Amino acid sequence: MQDIQEQLAALRKRIAPINEKYAHSAGASATAARSVAAPDPLLDSPREFVDECLTGEVVQTPFGCHFETERIWESHRRHGSLDISVLNELPPDLLDAISAGTIPHCPLEKCAFLDTETTGLAGGAGTYAFLVGVGRITPEGFHLRQFFMREPCEEASLLHRLSEYLREFDTLVTYNGRTYDQPLLETRYRMARAKPPFASMEHLDLLYGARRLWKLRFDSCRLVELENQILGVERDGDLPGEMIPYVYFDYLRTKAVWRIVPILQHNALDILTLGCLTAIVPWAFRDPLTAPLTHGAEMIGLARWLIQAEQPEKALQLFRRAITKRLPDDLVFRTLWDIARLEKKLGRMEAALECLTELAGVKNAFRCLALEELAKYYEHRERNYSMALEVTLSAIRHQSSPELHHRRLRLEQRLAKRAGHARLL
Repeated sequence: MQDIQEQLAALRKRIAPINEKYAHSAGASATAARSVAAPDPLLDSPREFVDECLTGEVVQTPFGCHFETERIWESHRRHGSLDISVLNELPPDLLDAISAGTIPHCPLEKCAFLDTETTGLAGGAGTYAFLVGVGRITPEGFHLRQFFMREPCEEASLLHRLSEYLREFDTLVTYNGRTYDQPLLETRYRMARAKPPFASMEHLDLLYGARRLWKLRFDSCRLVELENQILGVERDGDLPGEMIPYVYFDYLRTKAVWRIVPILQHNALDILTLGCLTAIVPWAFRDPLTAPLTHGAEMIGLARWLIQAEQPEKALQLFRRAITKRLPDDLVFRTLWDIARLEKKLGRMEAALECLTELAGVKNAFRCLALEELAKYYEHRERNYSMALEVTLSAIRHQSSPELHHRRLRLEQRLAKRAGHARLL
């Protein structure tokens, strides 16, 4: 119990500056609402105070009501380094390559950029999505609608309205939504005995493309990290995602509506960033050789994807371009090994030997593997058993293995047999 109390105390300490920021910015109306919110929490509902403090509307559905709010980032504005107007210029086949052909043609205005805020990070039947944000690209800019559950009893109304809204879209775009947001929402729909709206939509989870592109470059591919590293956005006073359930439960307990403001802002920025990254990540997969890549690690990530997509020639171009950039030594050696294997697979042994010889000449994680490949080449291609034995012995000195000793023994026997034939002649 003591550990739990200490954790709660630490959380309160971390959230205090955020509370102070949004409490002061809530305005006079919010102050008045909070003063009204003082009565007995068993008798009063937080609904009316949300209506008074937040810009939006209460939406009535056949299943009750809930709260919705909207905002727009106009086309002339920027999100970090990206102009919002760029989103309206994206081609309809942008998602073809990154989706492996499952979304060959989808105008970006038919994409719903979705993110949820929930009462727990682990998921499960007891986790609610109390806030669902859906972004869309419009001629005016990037439009966001947020569906907010003021109390748990409003879930059925929120889900019903969300289904109606998503009918306008063909494709769902998320960040880790394939393993988290969509399954969680599907669970909530089933718990409410309603049909999930996702069956008729294609789903692009941008996390997988972002990881492919940037996992070798950055320590983390969390959305907020890429927002900072790629778009150059520095969030001021952002509420950490792991604290959102705590803040929501505190809102239900205290009816302090101003506590919800940083959650709405966090969700809004996540979705705006998701929309902006959709203008960047799929471009790289659409045409990797002409994509505006500046970092070698990005090129290597795309090259590995091209190998899986059975485009080895393009992969080799990116690999060779990458090793001319400033890369960590371990990544350079791994890339040389990948080039050697790919050139060998394509039957270009001269190019493969160049990389293998370079790897064999310096200390690195692939040195022994390169020596073994050279031994195979000299033994089976050139029938130069002396050279093959010399390379094998060098490999054994660096990293002994039963396979290398077996090769050494076979080569020694072949050399002895050849010497015996020479004496007979």
